[in-house]
Amino acid sequence: MEFFTEYGEASQYQIEEIIGRGSFGVVAAAVDTQTGERVAIKKIHDMFEHASDGTRILWEIKLLRLLRHPNIVEIKHILLPPARREFRDIYVVFELMESDLQKVMQVNENLTAGHHRYFLYQLLHALKYIHAANVFHRDLKPSNILVNSNCKLKICDFGLARASRDDPPLAIFWTDYVATRWYRAPELCGSFFFKYTPAIDIWSIGCIFAEVLTRKPLFPGTNVKHQLDLITDVLGTPSHETLSQIRNEKARRYLTGMKRKHPIPFPSMFCNADPQAVRLLERLLAFDPKDRPTAEEALADPYFEGFPNLEHEPSPHPFSKLEFEFERWKLTKDGIRDLIYREVENHHFSVCFRLTISV
Repeated sequence: MEFFTEYGEASQYQIEEIIGRGSFGVVAAAVDTQTGERVAIKKIHDMFEHASDGTRILWEIKLLRLLRHPNIVEIKHILLPPARREFRDIYVVFELMESDLQKVMQVNENLTAGHHRYFLYQLLHALKYIHAANVFHRDLKPSNILVNSNCKLKICDFGLARASRDDPPLAIFWTDYVATRWYRAPELCGSFFFKYTPAIDIWSIGCIFAEVLTRKPLFPGTNVKHQLDLITDVLGTPSHETLSQIRNEKARRYLTGMKRKHPIPFPSMFCNADPQAVRLLERLLAFDPKDRPTAEEALADPYFEGFPNLEHEPSPHPFSKLEFEFERWKLTKDGIRDLIYREVENHHFSVCFRLTISV
């Protein structure tokens, strides 16, 4: 298979093998012949066939230019398309990671309590940084968390992520939200509220952590109603106060008419886990979003006592509102193509700037 198509910079990379395929295209492991570094190259083909695909790519490459954290995957390079107005494919060069959390849980039965704690610690640090930038990831799941054999972890796939203009971040529900149901916060099942907080990502982290502890999904719903049934089977029926906040009449009626359920004690569900891990998990999986801790509050939990505080933890730089002005526009495919080309140019400029100041 011919991996590259008419891209002049392609000679910089020597393809080793295809390591992933999906609806977006393919991912290859390669060697950067200039540095000797092994990288992953994501080839996204025909990305303007549907406008939503192009928009997703635009969000991902823009946010990964702006968000730079040890626990967020790094874009090394984006190949400059040969023709500004005609390209259909794009090649994004990432740092190469060995696996993802989904695969690690499937094949590794020897994860210890130390692994569990270190994974969650890194996830929360990444999320603290992401939320400080007023960004919602919106699609956190095990396959979007890359892992190396040294247990270092990085969040990837920011195609569904969005930035909030509010501070504290409060975001209107986006109609393009299609994240994996099993990790979706209950307030997103049936559009309970008009606005959402970063607590939607905290819920996802809770679902992922529960899966790390047991090696099986906690809420594997087959549809929205089944998802709510599974959640309430574990957490019990929401309080009257929580139910009164649900603005979606159909969802409120369904939950109000549900047979009264009592919560299952978490220690009985996770009897082999560290009791402190279970107590924190219960906080992360509060049905009402206002009862969930922030990432920063979760990091202060006794579960992480003895873990080092990161003195030089990166903090995000304020984003210019102009970065996300395109969200207000009704974009054509050609308009999205032009914005992506400009974003690729921005990446090239950012890399050159970082190299200049590091010399």
